[in-house]
Amino acid sequence: MSLNDTPSGERPHIAFFGLTNAGKSSLVNAITGQDLAIVSEKKGTTTDPVQKAMEILPLGPCLLIDTPGLDDTSELGAKRIARSLRVLAHTDLAVLVTEAGRSLSREEQAFIQNVEAEHLPLLCVANKADLLEPGAQKAKDLFFVSARTGYHIPELRETIAQRLCQNEQQKQVLCRDLVGCGEICLLVIPIDSAAPKGRLILPQQQVLRDLLEGQAIGLVTSPQTLPLALNKVRPKLVVCDSQVFDQVAEETPDSIALTSFSILMARYKGYLAAAVKGVQAIDQLKDGDTILMAEGCTHHRQCEDIGTVKIPRWLKAHTGKKLNFVTSSGNAFPEDLSGIALCVLCGGCMLNAREMQSRLRLALAQNVPVTNYGIVIAAMRGILPRAISMLPGFSGREVSGA
Repeated sequence: MSLNDTPSGERPHIAFFGLTNAGKSSLVNAITGQDLAIVSEKKGTTTDPVQKAMEILPLGPCLLIDTPGLDDTSELGAKRIARSLRVLAHTDLAVLVTEAGRSLSREEQAFIQNVEAEHLPLLCVANKADLLEPGAQKAKDLFFVSARTGYHIPELRETIAQRLCQNEQQKQVLCRDLVGCGEICLLVIPIDSAAPKGRLILPQQQVLRDLLEGQAIGLVTSPQTLPLALNKVRPKLVVCDSQVFDQVAEETPDSIALTSFSILMARYKGYLAAAVKGVQAIDQLKDGDTILMAEGCTHHRQCEDIGTVKIPRWLKAHTGKKLNFVTSSGNAFPEDLSGIALCVLCGGCMLNAREMQSRLRLALAQNVPVTNYGIVIAAMRGILPRAISMLPGFSGREVSGA
């Protein structure tokens, strides 16, 4: 994928943190070679996290995030600091920018503890190295640079790329480990009022691309032409939109593996096991329980929107209970989940894996079970064991009750 084609959820997120006037914005500008962030001698110039897509070789497309100061004492300082720390939830590499020649402040030390608690890679950078006295001793655990003179900026760029390339090599694949070279994967994609005009939605594009990466054969059909397709080809795997799970399961022979885009996305983002376990909570729901439908994008909702209309209607019918539903979208995931009986995540195609796993940890820490759209639908249709049994590490026996 090119820089412009790569979705934000697939770009490594590199966030710059530090005290006000440590030179975070100047450093971002120096790394990118562009005036992306506003720079001023006045403290607190950056008031909100600012992000910019760019390409760092050999890493490729990534997302740089400039954040407000960790010691902001202005009227809105506490809120700005909280917003900065919230960026950690979707950060793949945190860069702490401090000033050369001074010890770490209380705020910087507390930030390092936060990063360690998140098990997040951290790179400590001492900016303004050009102001050091000649021969001054340099701490070995700091990377000394100067955004003003360009000192060590290329080396810093290479170090960032190397640190993140190690993480990229460990990333889960979508489905090419399920369909071998030359084998057929049949994608069943409905074209209805919710389908974007003239294009496929992102998970469908990503699965197709992943199949091509593995030199598998990706074929596409609609639910209406699925029987014709199955008469002509014998796929190794069928992947369908969760909304047509029951129809596709009925028409696809049991000898052919079947799953959904949403389930593959849950595996790709690293929360499938927890989501399979969490779906069992739907049979314990009671009258008056509240369910959080958490979407990662902010798309315009159609009259038959999957997250706010269809799944709530199906859950009410499946449980026979009077349920309440609340919705979050984009990055606005609530930190306080008191009163929530179940959290249902979308596939998360617009969010990176760290963000999805952060939402999972936040919910589980408050004893709120978590699942996702496709798993809920498959469970309600009675086909979840089949939909996960071909995935490494799953047998289908993990599901009981729902």
